[in-house]
Amino acid sequence: MNLRVVVRSGEQVTLVEAAAPAGTPVLAAAEDAVRRASGESHPDVWAVDLAADPALLGCVVSRPVTGQAAGELGQRTRAAADARIGFRPMTRADFPDVVTWQCRPHVARWWSSEASTVEGAEAHYGPALDGTDPTRMWVTEVNGRSVGMVQDYRVGDHPDWSLLTARPDAIGFDYLIGDPARVGHGIGTRALWAFLRDVVWPGYPGAGEFFAAPDHRNEASLRVLDKLGFVRGLWFDEPQSDGSVDTVVGCSLDVRRVLGLVTRR
Repeated sequence: MNLRVVVRSGEQVTLVEAAAPAGTPVLAAAEDAVRRASGESHPDVWAVDLAADPALLGCVVSRPVTGQAAGELGQRTRAAADARIGFRPMTRADFPDVVTWQCRPHVARWWSSEASTVEGAEAHYGPALDGTDPTRMWVTEVNGRSVGMVQDYRVGDHPDWSLLTARPDAIGFDYLIGDPARVGHGIGTRALWAFLRDVVWPGYPGAGEFFAAPDHRNEASLRVLDKLGFVRGLWFDEPQSDGSVDTVVGCSLDVRRVLGLVTRR
């Protein structure tokens, strides 16, 4: 796989080209290329669009980089490069924000009505916070502000979902950006990459597959997964709590091909 990495150092934006030979994870190949170009020991590389040819990644370093100017690609990645992404465990104090996010029109269209009220949030997410449900709940922060939520779990820990997806060994996750100002600028893609790389990947050593299943009509969410290296698979019907059925698309990430084995972070 051929790679291009848009490397930002202050106001300098440089394009670094590389290749990921067969058997070399995409992340490792991109990091090695940035190290050679910048001397940075631990470059923060993220996926911009792994479905493109060549695949496109971004990176911010502290040292100047020698190479060709990135041009339009620098503008395309600027908002994501300027974002400071973080995650913290969800608490019950976050439930009012969770309700607000899930009631936003751009979220409510695709997200089942799990938390239209604080009481609903308590009923649905309280067991996970108490440890009686093995799902891990997180709040996404951008530049220190809470903007959305993510959750991860072993698919096999949820028998009905495991049977429906036929993915008992995969690590499942769900995600939303509730702040409309953070949607459509590449920030959500970078945030989900950071979540998978920094939270999920080291949290489940040995996992070979990450799995998500957006609604088949939710092209924006499917496109984000495409950009992160996921492959769209089987369409299937997911029963909802209100008796309706959503048709979703199973999307899988080959962890070893994209991220590699867990050896750090």
